Amino acid sequence: MTPADVPSLGWRTELNFARFDGEVLEREDHLVIRTPSNPTFWWGNFLLFDHAPREGEAARWLACFDAGIASRQADSRHVAFGVIATVPLQMPSEFAAAGFASYESSVLTMQGAQLRAPRKAIDPARFRIEMLALPGQAPLAVELQVASDEGEHLPIEGARGYRLFRERQMARYGAMESAGLGHWFGVFTNEGELVADCGLFSDGRLGRFQHVSTHPSWRRRGLCSALVHAVCRHGFDAMRLESLVIIADPQEVAIGVYESLGFARTESTWHMERPPA
Repeated sequence: MTPADVPSLGWRTELNFARFDGEVLEREDHLVIRTPSNPTFWWGNFLLFDHAPREGEAARWLACFDAGIASRQADSRHVAFGVIATVPLQMPSEFAAAGFASYESSVLTMQGAQLRAPRKAIDPARFRIEMLALPGQAPLAVELQVASDEGEHLPIEGARGYRLFRERQMARYGAMESAGLGHWFGVFTNEGELVADCGLFSDGRLGRFQHVSTHPSWRRRGLCSALVHAVCRHGFDAMRLESLVIIADPQEVAIGVYESLGFARTESTWHMERPPA
């Protein structure tokens, strides 16, 4: 399997990040994606298979993960598989028995003519939207992202582990910005507090959003909608992108925000993961 064989915009734009500072290795029926600079990043260190798992394949898939990732990176104690499929994933019972959970993500896309204004404008006397100056302002983004996580990752990674993961991610985005591949954006209060953020990075034609977050104390005020709209506008007008891609949980509130701005669901990506023991 080669990256050119990947039909999904969701997975293809994901590979852009791994190719920047990691490795994408070709195997017969899958790709090995490694990010040595951030080995605890589950979806920066995973295998992407060209077919859904079948009964009897668990041992081979686990062996492939060990050979491609775990044996080379001691800190990669998770196991993660991406699946290219056009129908809902049915995870075989042996994977469930081995501790795996599966989930779907929706891939939403937009072209310039689809962009719609937010339903609720933010007050310019209280908020401003601007690019962050990386790496100098990266710690502001990390603090916001840790607060926005609201402890979701603490049972697995611990407070320091999740913070380190976000620090490494922001270092990656800062390097990508220096390479001319995109920017990190935020909503600031007039007192200078960063209350919402996201990134947009491109391959020159397609733009892919990264990690849209809003501080828990500042939600339901239209900040996320205003931020994503402004970043879309920047992507089309300043970066001259043809299309934008954003990934969302189909069950979460955020997907409704994206659709209200003009994003449309075009496909799903399928994921299987097992946390560290």
